[in-house]
Amino acid sequence: MRETVHVPLGARAYDVVIGPGLMAEAGTFIAPMLSRPRVAVVTESRVAALHLGALEEGLSAAGIDCVALELPPGESTKSWAYLAQVTEWLLDQKIERRDVVVALGGGVIGDLVGFACAVLRRGVRFVQVPTSLLAQVDSSVGGKTGINTAQGKNLAGAFHQPSLVLADTDVLASLAPRDFLAGYGEVMKYGLLGDAAFFGWLEDNAPAMAAGDVGLRVAAVKRSVEMKADIVTRDETEQGDRALLNLGHTFCHALEAATGYSERLLHGEGVAIGCGLAFELSARLGLCSQEDPSRVRAHLKAMGLKTDLADIPGDLPDATGLMDLMGQDKKVVAGTLNFILARGIGQAFVTPDVPPDTVIAVLGDALAAR
Repeated sequence: MRETVHVPLGARAYDVVIGPGLMAEAGTFIAPMLSRPRVAVVTESRVAALHLGALEEGLSAAGIDCVALELPPGESTKSWAYLAQVTEWLLDQKIERRDVVVALGGGVIGDLVGFACAVLRRGVRFVQVPTSLLAQVDSSVGGKTGINTAQGKNLAGAFHQPSLVLADTDVLASLAPRDFLAGYGEVMKYGLLGDAAFFGWLEDNAPAMAAGDVGLRVAAVKRSVEMKADIVTRDETEQGDRALLNLGHTFCHALEAATGYSERLLHGEGVAIGCGLAFELSARLGLCSQEDPSRVRAHLKAMGLKTDLADIPGDLPDATGLMDLMGQDKKVVAGTLNFILARGIGQAFVTPDVPPDTVIAVLGDALAAR
């Protein structure tokens, strides 16, 4: 029940290994990469309590020593302050360019550690060991690393590909149901953007996957990673096709900023709501049938995911305020905000040609339903 997806990026190519029991074999996978039997692990406290011991045992079984740094959990850790702390700590550990750093955690840790490795000695190798569903299917693959700033999410960063990704599906059993479902928002996104058959498969199988079926989890992670790897291979630095991966994210990033990157709205929840809004906008522009956004929202409801702006607790800005927050998005090019819209399920495309009044109308109606 183990799968490998190869990301063919020439000298930066690497494998994503997916399946149960990988933590215990981490040393077997990492040892051939090392010039000396020692790695530095960066993780966060909640993940460390659950999985650091297993990783250390897996490394020790292959004769690899490790030192570990534990950071606080949460989106606020993706900051200049913690980037400096991680970089200085790695230097204190005398990590050299030939060494390997292991990022053990969800997307926050993977993004932060990847960015630190990109700038440390102008490039140190790192291995992603993603412990959330969201990180396994999205942030651990593709080499986008970064931190948040006062102006918005992920606005400082670098493209720095990992040397290996170990996606141990056993660790998903330790996730709270809300965190698993938040990750599922990114899984569903892949079907919506480019594979209608996969979305149909998810409609049939995702409830059993969420309930714990290991085979379905491996299959869903594999297909998600395959789709991301294919897009990244075509467009590593997001000049064109890679922007498709941001389906739902233009709305999501504005909502995350509006909620202060807090527990009020997890990233995958924002993606799910954002996908629904992107399809609603597409339908209003006559690009797809009204049945498509209805189908998206019905699936979100069936999975128990946040579906509407009404599902976000607390106050939100008005439609114009949310539109202003979108203006800080990385998809702004020459002052124009690019949207990822859809001509149907599995048929996403990027366009700058979206009337602002229509976007504000969609947001206004969604806010009015709160």
